[in-house]
Amino acid sequence: MRENGIEESIDRPLTIALVVDTVGNQGNGTSNSALQWAAELERQGHHVRLVGIGAPEYPARVNKVPLVSWVAAKQLMQFAEPSDTLFRTAFQGVDVVHIYMPFKFGRRAAKVAHQMGIPVTAGFHLQPENVLYSAGPLRRIPGISSFLYWLFKHWLYKHIDHIHVPTEMTASLLRAHGYKAKLHVISNGYSPVYSPKKPADPDASAPVPFRVVASGRLASEKDQITLIKAVSMSRHAGDIQLVIAGTGPLEQYLKFRAGRLLARKADIGFHKHADMPDLLRSGDLFVHCSIADIESVSVIEAMACGLVPVIAASELSAAGQFALIDESLFPVRDAALLARRIDWWIAHQAERAEWGEKYAEYTKVHYSVEASVHKFVDMERKAIGE
Repeated sequence: MRENGIEESIDRPLTIALVVDTVGNQGNGTSNSALQWAAELERQGHHVRLVGIGAPEYPARVNKVPLVSWVAAKQLMQFAEPSDTLFRTAFQGVDVVHIYMPFKFGRRAAKVAHQMGIPVTAGFHLQPENVLYSAGPLRRIPGISSFLYWLFKHWLYKHIDHIHVPTEMTASLLRAHGYKAKLHVISNGYSPVYSPKKPADPDASAPVPFRVVASGRLASEKDQITLIKAVSMSRHAGDIQLVIAGTGPLEQYLKFRAGRLLARKADIGFHKHADMPDLLRSGDLFVHCSIADIESVSVIEAMACGLVPVIAASELSAAGQFALIDESLFPVRDAALLARRIDWWIAHQAERAEWGEKYAEYTKVHYSVEASVHKFVDMERKAIGE
């Protein structure tokens, strides 16, 4: 072992290549997280090279995959075209390469890095169950979920010694599917731009309209239709303004159903990433109905803004871990009980004010992007040291 080589790698600032198929797209959760981490890594004194579509210095070309690219584009995601020239240029002189996705671009990047003698780590950001909810009838094939876990492992993760996972739920799923690498549970965290709003007045009556906000891809596994049904079933249906920020294949369907069911016109569709903190702070309650979620950063962001969340309890979603009180949970797909939860928070203004502040403080302590990036750097140093 080199006497000073390891010590040097532990103490000095690192140069890290982050390989993300889609970098320059702030509507995609993985892209958002990569950009936030890149900015925070730089702030902490490290050097970052983003590699992917839309990257400022190391941009990749788009890889058009028949049908699959069309579905992915609905989720604001594109696949990047691998290029050994791009990888060798971007990786020259870096300490470590971190791969975000197990697709062709990431797999080839890992191979080139290994050829260059550079340590490689990876993140597990794509839950197979999320993929399957966009795959229509395919998701009903017996064993298809287990097959995707095996495929991702075969493609990339069996070649990686250190894997970043956002939640303990994800770590448990990977271990259950035979992943042998060292798993590092690190929240994706939230940006400090998501700061708390002015607390609700505990002595006032509930505002009219009462703004219920949701955020996420407009896709079947996010189950926003349950939220629309719940608002229509609320005792206060005429007083509720529903906002669902996101884009995806179900946008027109959700707008149609909301138009038929809701007393007030709903705001359903894309909102710029830069506008999200103000949008969340304008809300009175945040609802997250997702059936399958690897972490649910949108819930963390809402809590950081001082919004009380109401979250679906689902065995394939990690979001339920954020609930600090029973009134913040409801059984997944249960519109009637969700309606009762919404009504309870409308009727209990003092509790909503109190818990809004508690959620904001809890999030600040546990889920800041600064703390997450410190843990990520520790992981990268371990990979370099080995």
